Amino acid sequence: MQSSVKLIAFAGTRDILGAAQMEFAIPGPCTAEEFLIEVCRRYPALAPYQRSIRIAVNGTYASEGDPVQPGDEIALIPPVAGG
Repeated sequence: MQSSVKLIAFAGTRDILGAAQMEFAIPGPCTAEEFLIEVCRRYPALAPYQRSIRIAVNGTYASEGDPVQPGDEIALIPPVAGG
């Protein structure tokens, strides 16, 4: 049975996904790194930015090995330029 997370996309990631937020199907629990790999697989235009995109799980920045569970809120945060 497939489950989903609430995916929130900011700035350039939002432009590539075509939406600021969406339900994103996942097969079950995974890590933040596995989740990002899957997002980039489904949206290949994100792949060049994969190493610089940060993931937040339920409002907290996640490390690659942090768990992602069905029902979580996942944010894709691209690098921020400024000065």
